[in-house]
Amino acid sequence: MMSAPVIACVGAGRMGRGIAHAFAYAGHDVRLIDGKPRDKDGQKRLFADCDREIRGSLKSVADIGGFDAADIDPIMARVSYYGFDEIGAGLDGVRIIFEAVPETVEAKSEAFSVIDRVAAKDAIIASTTSTFLSTELSGYSRRPSHFLNAHWLNPAFIVPLIELSATDDTDRGVMAEFKAVLESIGKVPVECKASPGYIVPRIQALAMNEAARLVEEGVASAEDIDKAVKYGFGFRFAILGLLEFIDWGGGDILFYASRYMTDAMKSDRFEAPQIVKDNMAAGRNGLRDGKGFYDFTKMDVPAYRRERLSAFLKALDQMGLAKPPVVRR
Repeated sequence: MMSAPVIACVGAGRMGRGIAHAFAYAGHDVRLIDGKPRDKDGQKRLFADCDREIRGSLKSVADIGGFDAADIDPIMARVSYYGFDEIGAGLDGVRIIFEAVPETVEAKSEAFSVIDRVAAKDAIIASTTSTFLSTELSGYSRRPSHFLNAHWLNPAFIVPLIELSATDDTDRGVMAEFKAVLESIGKVPVECKASPGYIVPRIQALAMNEAARLVEEGVASAEDIDKAVKYGFGFRFAILGLLEFIDWGGGDILFYASRYMTDAMKSDRFEAPQIVKDNMAAGRNGLRDGKGFYDFTKMDVPAYRRERLSAFLKALDQMGLAKPPVVRR
């Protein structure tokens, strides 16, 4: 069995600490490196904060039964700290390096310059940026074939999803290796092109703004809107993805609902995109037609429906909402 590769994170803020938690918990040695120069007292305070926060997040998980709290010290023993002036030692022999410095061009370019200078030539560099495209940042690195963006969602040690955005120069073997490491610690990587907002932030920005508008317009209280999201919107899409849900109900249903909302709200933000119209015109409305965004023609559809229904029932049970039938004899 191959040993777990050493992980380094340049940047010891909230994201760096979450990444350290995730990898140390999964058995990796993690080197957390200060992302900027500071004096020894400043470094000492920073690393004490890091240690306190990572240890605290581990304790929170242990306290609710996630694992035995006796394992916290062995996990923390895998995390080591390096000042910016020690970055050469911190990156020595490291295969995978995460960049998590502040979201400024100056901070990013300086970090990549130093990483390129001292890291192993075949090290994989992954920026955790939420605002810069991989195609922009790749230009600051002298190793584009080993560069990509890896966007974690907070809290990084809990949320499984990691959005990966490569460039045309990123080596596919590098991407495959990187994904395999993430999957080995229980993460779920997905790939997307260099596009503002990745996948989740782009979708959630629309949803969160619409929720805020509902409050603004007096349609419902914040509490009831959040209940609607938790027990309706979120409940369904935790089992069926958004596009899978379109296929489940029918793309034509979405089209007509979108047209109604566009007319009723007098806003084109509800208009269906061209792909929905094209699918509808071609008779690819989803599950009932055999094709939509997904191809169901080679699928055991009854088994697929049973599996999804089972997942819904399990989710209800976990939420404490599953009730036995009322039977009167």
